[in-house]
Amino acid sequence: MAAIELTGVSKTYGTNMAVREVDLALPEGAFVVILGPSGCGKSTLLRMVAGLEAINAGELRIGGARMNEREPKDRGCAMVFQNYALYPHMSVAENIGYPLKVAGLSRAERKARVAEVAGALELAPLLDRRPGQLSGGQRQRVAIGRAMVRHPKVFLFDEPLSNLDAKLRVQMRLELRRLHERLGATSVLVTHDQQEAMTLADHLVVMNAGRIEQQGTPREVYARPASLFVAGFLGAPAMNLLPAEVLASGDTVRLIDGTLLRLPEPVERRGAVMLGIRPEHVAAGGLAAKVEMVEDLGASALVHARLAGLAPLAFHSPAEAPPLRGAEVGLDLPPSRLHLFDPAGGARLPLGVGQIRQRARAEGGLSVTSASL
Repeated sequence: MAAIELTGVSKTYGTNMAVREVDLALPEGAFVVILGPSGCGKSTLLRMVAGLEAINAGELRIGGARMNEREPKDRGCAMVFQNYALYPHMSVAENIGYPLKVAGLSRAERKARVAEVAGALELAPLLDRRPGQLSGGQRQRVAIGRAMVRHPKVFLFDEPLSNLDAKLRVQMRLELRRLHERLGATSVLVTHDQQEAMTLADHLVVMNAGRIEQQGTPREVYARPASLFVAGFLGAPAMNLLPAEVLASGDTVRLIDGTLLRLPEPVERRGAVMLGIRPEHVAAGGLAAKVEMVEDLGASALVHARLAGLAPLAFHSPAEAPPLRGAEVGLDLPPSRLHLFDPAGGARLPLGVGQIRQRARAEGGLSVTSASL
C-alpha cells in the first residue's frame, strides 16, 4: 500500500480547465471516495493518478515518489473501469491472468496467482467460463480480479458499479469493502452515487467544477457541509434550503414569509443568508404548513409540505400514519440543527459557540429545546 499526494494538480483541454489546482493527501491503506456530478473532473483526476491522462500542472507522488513522468505500468496502480473491458474470447482464468502473462511470469506462477484471486472473489467455479456466460456482478468481480492479481499498491475504481442493477450494487458494495479490508491497499473510487460514497468511504472528497468543495469523513461532510453545493448535493433527499435574513440583533433569523426563528446565540453575519436544515431534523411544532406530496419509501414516508410563501420542506414521517395530501401540519426548525450559508459565494457561515455546543450535545444523543418566535 502507498500514500497518494497531489499538489496543485491541474488538467486542461484547450481552454477548458477540467481539474483546478487540486491539493489532496490520501493516507496509505485508506478507502477514499471522490464524489461529484458528471463533468466535475473526478474521473479525470483518477486517470491522472493512473497515468492515463497527462498532468498539465502540479505534482503527483505515490509512496513518496514523483510520478508525473512515469508510465502507467510503473506507478504500482491497478484500475477497474466502469465498463468491464473483458476479452470475450478468453476464459475467466485467462482474463484474470492476462496482466501476468504480459509481465512475463511463468505459467505455474500465473496459475497460482489466478487461483488465489479466484478464491478470494468466489470465482473458482467459473474459471473455465467466458464473459458472455457470466452475470453483471460476476463480470465485475473478474475485472476486479484482473486488477488484484498484479498485487498493486493502489486500487483505482472508476464508477465500477454504475452498470449494475440496484440489488447487485448493494452486494458489490459489501464485496468491495470486504476486499479492501482483506488486502489493505490504498483504494480510490470515483462515483456520482451518494449512498455508494457514504457507505464505502473512510475519507470522502466532494468535487464540483474541477475543484474540491470539501473533504473529511462521510459523517463530517454530511453533518457540516462546507458550501451550498455540498448541502444541496449530499443527501437523499437533499438539505432543505430557504432564503432568510439575520436581523440586526444577530440572534434571530427571519424567513421571507415573516417567520422568525431565534438562534441560541448571536452570529456575526447580518443580512441575507440561505438557511438549511436536513429533512430528518425537521420536527413537529407550531409553524403551519400544507402537505403537497407524500412519498411512500417503505420503512418511512417522505413528506413535502409548504410554509406560506416558501418552497416545500421535506421531512420524514412514520410510514404507518403519514399526513394526507392537502392536510395542515405543524413544523419546527430546531435552531441547533440549522445551517447558514452565504447566498452569493455559497460558503458556510460560522455559528455562535453556544450553537455549536448545542449541536454537539444533540448529535451525542442529548435533547435540545428549540425556540421559535
